[in-house]
Amino acid sequence: MHDDELTITVDQVRALVDEQHPRWRDLPLRALPHRGTDHALFRLGDDLAVRLPRIAWAQEAVERERASTERLAAAVGVEAPVPVAAGEPGHGYPWRWSVVRWVPGATPTRPTPVLAADLAHVVRRLRALDLPGRVNERRAHPLADLTDAVAADARAVGDEVPVDRVLRAWEAACAADPWDGVGVWLHGDLAPGNLVVRDGRLVGLLDWGGAGRGDPAGDLGPAWNLLDAPSRAVLRAVLGDDDATWSRGRGWALRQALLQLPYYRTRYVPLADHARATIRAVLEDSGLTA
Repeated sequence: MHDDELTITVDQVRALVDEQHPRWRDLPLRALPHRGTDHALFRLGDDLAVRLPRIAWAQEAVERERASTERLAAAVGVEAPVPVAAGEPGHGYPWRWSVVRWVPGATPTRPTPVLAADLAHVVRRLRALDLPGRVNERRAHPLADLTDAVAADARAVGDEVPVDRVLRAWEAACAADPWDGVGVWLHGDLAPGNLVVRDGRLVGLLDWGGAGRGDPAGDLGPAWNLLDAPSRAVLRAVLGDDDATWSRGRGWALRQALLQLPYYRTRYVPLADHARATIRAVLEDSGLTA
């Protein structure tokens, strides 16, 4: 997926766990398919997982997850892969890593009004938190600051996206009333792969490394990266967001998709396809499909 990512083997992780956390020496260990872009995950017994950065930029997320996952997830009432033990470099692996709780369930496969309402309630509870914490640098500045980067990314995939319409959608988002600068708590990466459902209900959120304070519109990504039009309407109704926040939310979703598509279309096809679908949803919701 990345030119300089690490290859991490079961034998390597087995040696790390056995040496540093011998109480789990007898638990079976197996590699899991990659679902994200920057960590490797290994199932440890029934209730745990070993989570290791496989690219240098993910190292900082280890400490952020340890600092925020449990307190934020508990505060908003969702299950999360709470770190239960820390790991150090060894056996050829160069960075710190974590053993986390396993969250049982599945990622959502289809949008539903119930899922949309569950998401809205979680986002509302996050926004309402009165806790100290870091700023999410990626969601704590005006959209317009990213205009040059968005234009460059759109043109880089101009062979498959309607650049003029994409830039019109971006300009509309930038023209919305700006965020007032009072930061609210965000999960920071509400992609479908970070949602856990059981019996159709949202029960858990994964990957809290990007959690921090920023624009309330920064967690509206699921409206376009997951939900269809009817479920999107439920999300907005339950949240009660005004036009400006909703428009900025489209902008943040579009920015994320345009960041992903040029990089991943030759590296990770499922994520590139997801970015394409998000761009289409933003254009449709903006009335720019024709």
